[in-house]
Amino acid sequence: MSNIKISCVIVDDEPMALNLVESYVNKTSFLELKQKCSSAIEAMEFIKEHPVDLLFLDIQMPDLTGIEFSKMLPKETRVIFTTAFDQYALEGFKVEALDYLLKPFDYAEFLAAANKASTWFKLLKGKSQNEVSEAKEFLFVKSEYKQLRIKLSDVLYFEGLKDYIKIWLKDNPKPILTLMSLKSLQEELPETQFLRVHRSFIVSLKNIEVIERSQIIINDQRITVSEQYKPAFLEFVNNNSL
Repeated sequence: MSNIKISCVIVDDEPMALNLVESYVNKTSFLELKQKCSSAIEAMEFIKEHPVDLLFLDIQMPDLTGIEFSKMLPKETRVIFTTAFDQYALEGFKVEALDYLLKPFDYAEFLAAANKASTWFKLLKGKSQNEVSEAKEFLFVKSEYKQLRIKLSDVLYFEGLKDYIKIWLKDNPKPILTLMSLKSLQEELPETQFLRVHRSFIVSLKNIEVIERSQIIINDQRITVSEQYKPAFLEFVNNNSL
């Protein structure tokens, strides 16, 4: 979720404004520019064939205004308005724009609006993941010629050991051993419940007892968060801190 990319189109009939917003998009790592258009009609034709997540949309344009165009967009495409006229703010609110940038705006203002969009799309993705998570409460794993039913709520952490995985469970002093890779297991786990923090460990987020510098403590086991997985882990911590 932390690495989500937002595809976008810039729409403005002023070439200088187009180029400025393009430069802002290009320096924002989570934005992916698909097209820049000099009219709403041109943008409409492009979006029919190439759906995108977000529009940076001017309001006062010939033939079709940004407000009129925004009402024609598919519901999954969101808008950030860019305009020199503040009287359109209420109309922007009515069409559920994510933000409203008043020209001339600098990169800091642009980035604040882009971050709002990023938060919105992360929440949208998180909602769909939660729906999947609620449906998946257990996994069947092969161990000693048996298929064992493992309740995900009982898992403390998974430990990778070459071609095997140790599954450490609550109230169970010995792990369950299964032939599987951590990578393939990770694809089966709900992202809202489990997080990979090391090449050898996937942890249950709700069972983390203590975080001490770069270490997680679960059931007296200390697990180091490696540099590769630290950004996602820090995002989890920040989102759940007072």
